[in-house]
Parts: sequence; C-alpha cells; structure tokens
Amino acid sequence: MSFNVHAIKAIYKFELHRFGRTLMTSLFVPAITTSLYFIVFGSAIGSRMTEVDGIPYGAFIVPGLIMLSMFTESISNASFGIYMPKFTGTIYELHSAPVSPLESVIAFVGAAATKSMFIGLLILATAHLFVDMPIAHPIAMIGFMLLIAISFCLFGFILGIWAQSFEQLSVIPMLIVTPMTFLGGAFYSVHMLPEPWKTITLFNPVVYLISGFRWTFFGKGDVAMGISLTFVAGMLAVCLTVVWWMFKTGYRLKK
Repeated sequence: MSFNVHAIKAIYKFELHRFGRTLMTSLFVPAITTSLYFIVFGSAIGSRMTEVDGIPYGAFIVPGLIMLSMFTESISNASFGIYMPKFTGTIYELHSAPVSPLESVIAFVGAAATKSMFIGLLILATAHLFVDMPIAHPIAMIGFMLLIAISFCLFGFILGIWAQSFEQLSVIPMLIVTPMTFLGGAFYSVHMLPEPWKTITLFNPVVYLISGFRWTFFGKGDVAMGISLTFVAGMLAVCLTVVWWMFKTGYRLKK
C-alpha cells in the first residue's frame, strides 16, 4: 500500500501553520496557567499537604497538569482542524483530491498530536521552574504522552466530524472531559478517598490514564501500569474503529 506523501505533508504543514499564527498565545497560555496552578495548588494546598504517597505535592501534581492540558489541547486542535473545512465547505475539495481517508487522518491527527506534544513538553519545562521534577522512566513518559496525544486527537477528530456548530465542539470537553480529569486523580491520589467514592472513582477511565503517566515519573501510580496501558490501547482501538466507520459511511462528511 502506497501513501500520497505529498498530500500528507501539505495538510500537515497547513495545520501547523495555523498553529503558528497563534504561537505566542499557544505558548503563553499554558505557561501562565501552569504557573497559576502551582501558586494555588502547589503553594496553598502544598503547604498543608506536603507529600502524597511519599512524593512532594508540588511534583505530584505535575503529571496531572500535563494530562489536563494535553486532553483539552488534543481534542480542541483535532476537532477544529476537521470542523473548519466542513464549516467553510473546503471539505469537498478534500474529497475530490487524490487523498485517501487514511492519509487525511494521518495528516490532521498527526498535526494535532504534534501541537499537543509541544504543549505537554512546554508545561513540563515550566514545572521545572517551580519544583525538582524527577522522571524515573523518560522514554516511557514520551511514549505514553504520544499515545495519549494520538488517542485524544482521534477523539477530537471524531468530535469535529460529529459537531454541527461551534457550541457542540466545546460542550464535550467542557462538560465531560475536564470534570472527569479533575475527578480522575489529577491533583490527589485515589487512595486518599473514602469508600464508596474510591470505588466509584475507579469507573472513571481518566484515572487509569493519569495513573499510568504518573508512574513514568515516580515509578508508582494508583493502578497497575499494565491496566493503564490496556485502557489507552482500548481507547485508541475504539477511536480508530469509529473514524473508519465515519469515512466508510460518509457520516456528516458528505452531507
């Protein structure tokens, strides 16, 4: 199977150029937001709760901060990337071009994942200004970040195809993904919760994503790393299946 590499590069570069037009905002907003989180959570709460599972609280919240930003950035970048061609009508030019659905997904999702990885690494660099940040498994950390970025970019791609208005683009990240992240152990350990909340929280899939990412930093998490990887792989498989179905049926792509 051969790929239209020129088409993939063209779409990929176009999406990155769109990101470049708002580069300063894209850089400053995560850096400032991360700093504010450290001021509020790291200083105010950290002064009263110095450690969690033997980890300094300021360092403990870093993986959660990175995941919170990567979740929202991945969904936002990928959803807007495919929604705008639908909104402006240029999606029909993409249909008529010699570009396969797989090549379109690789280009759009690849560009969105690149942006998401960039933001995640920027937040990590900002965190180093506030706390001493050990990384027990750096290669695993990068690999886990990449899997998360691709998975949530695929989810955002699905959202962009499904959405029929700008309001629908923001409703799922605001009302579902962000609350699930805050309730998924981003700023606390699940083990700190009393029953039945501890058991109920384990039904939140974000718990397994944040726990797996935290393991790459400290070698420990709320759940086993194998379970976290299973959840990431499962999400990736589900998203790929839905994207394949959307292109096969033309769901909201040809109407």
